[in-house]
Amino acid sequence: MECELIFSVFVDQNYILGAFKPSCNISITLNDAKTRKQVPLKKENGQTAMVPLFQSQETIAGKISVEPVQGKKVEHNGIKIELLGQIEIYFDRGNFYDFTSLVRELDVPGEIYERKTFPFEFSTVEMPYETYNGVNVRLRYVLKVTINRGYAGSITHYQDFVIRNYSPPPSINNSIKMEVGIEDCLHIEFEYNKSKYHLKDVIIGKIYFLLVRIKLKNMDLEIRRRESTGSGANTHVETETLAKFELMDGAPVRGESIPIRLFLSPYELTPTHHNINNKFSVKYYLNLVLVDEEDRRYFKQQEITIYRTAETSS
Repeated sequence: MECELIFSVFVDQNYILGAFKPSCNISITLNDAKTRKQVPLKKENGQTAMVPLFQSQETIAGKISVEPVQGKKVEHNGIKIELLGQIEIYFDRGNFYDFTSLVRELDVPGEIYERKTFPFEFSTVEMPYETYNGVNVRLRYVLKVTINRGYAGSITHYQDFVIRNYSPPPSINNSIKMEVGIEDCLHIEFEYNKSKYHLKDVIIGKIYFLLVRIKLKNMDLEIRRRESTGSGANTHVETETLAKFELMDGAPVRGESIPIRLFLSPYELTPTHHNINNKFSVKYYLNLVLVDEEDRRYFKQQEITIYRTAETSS
């Protein structure tokens, strides 16, 4: 009896899949597809796909191909393509907040019996925010083709693409100098060569031990990313440790100086994002962690800015 039930469900699923199989194939081809750079993008299903790379103010143009499956025709109430910039917060999954929405009508109501192509163009589009895939939020750009069929149900097709925007090196980039300690027990001074770093930069600095009366056993420097989504009481904060670099193994002595040299290129960093469309922020911190022989932890955190330059972007 159990086998019969499983078989019955299997048949019903096939019937449903067949009933809702699209009556046509849709494809999007960019005019510069052969020369346009492709970059990896992690999809919702966890797989990675190669998609086109653009930056703000570029023109996105190409053609849409609609090809009915053999022996069928496509009756429709119009065909359109949209360029959408969307933010999706995962605890509100399924609801997309559109910050960019452009539409081009491709065809008036009618019937399609054989393959038909439609040119499209979105000229010098302002796309101010970078593509971002985080822990609780994603910002994406997509081309969406819709064949409106009214009661028969619309047919849609999506093509993701990635936006990366580049910044010139900052004209002012101050170094960071701070002191931290525990009264009469520990006093250290640390210095980083600057406060703003590009994605493939090197953090250079020094740690000075001015007073050491605690038996320290090691010291690490961490890069932390803090992602904030929502606002007010609904704010969600997620902190990730992206890198952990050992600076010292063993007890330091007063007057000792330890150099810092940390390369950023091996780590999956993004630019700093400040209050993107009032939906989320992404900030980076350097976290200095000291551990004593009783495994007590002492730390000092300093915010830094990460930016992307065209010369160092891959």
